[in-house]
Amino acid sequence: MTITSAMILAAGLGTRMRPITETLPKPLVEVAGKPLIAYGLEALGRAGVRDIVVNVHYLAPLLVDWLSVWPGANIRISDETEELLDSGGGIVKALPMLGNEPFLILNADTFWLEEPGNPADNLARMMDRFDPESMDILLMTARLDQATGHTGAGDFIMAEDGRLSRYKGVGDPVIYAGAIILHPRIFKDISEKRFSINRCFDTAISQRRLFGSTMHGHWLTVGTPEAIAEAEAARAAYLGEPVQ
Repeated sequence: MTITSAMILAAGLGTRMRPITETLPKPLVEVAGKPLIAYGLEALGRAGVRDIVVNVHYLAPLLVDWLSVWPGANIRISDETEELLDSGGGIVKALPMLGNEPFLILNADTFWLEEPGNPADNLARMMDRFDPESMDILLMTARLDQATGHTGAGDFIMAEDGRLSRYKGVGDPVIYAGAIILHPRIFKDISEKRFSINRCFDTAISQRRLFGSTMHGHWLTVGTPEAIAEAEAARAAYLGEPVQ
């Protein structure tokens, strides 16, 4: 289906990235000469998504100023400077700007590299796969061997039909790779102001309406200053380029 709007979750504190984030919000930390959030904005641009909401909290003016000159998109700000609402609460706060139809959600501090030569980007494949009749949430997923910077055993198990369930130590796990298509009806029974999007994942699992879309490429997460060099080396190796 066609997706026309997206939200980028960018309101985190970035505490593990200190001292860099003492003066810079984490989404603006650079990997290979590019701010982390730019990778997501570029992916949305390739997918033709121009209406984008970004939530902000820590060092918000710096991020708002940077976003104000990003070309080719209509970017609106969801201001959480007074109170952090966690991932789920932040999305609900932004719903008046996102509308009632399914939309994309990206993390501002993780990104992926598209598979060289693949004719369709990952977000395009997700939009083709999303079926609002059978799905409430579609997650982009990656195998452990497709990831750099990930720690942990994995997040979900994917069935043959693409349905996801929580990984409990049995089977081949996949990682939630920082991109979602979500139907806003998943929030209809939630009254709390602050909550994690993981709550919605579990609700969709219980209703057999959480699905995965297999990522083609390589996924990177950068949690500490030391991890920047690791991510840059992995990026260069994957793309066959020199490390910048």
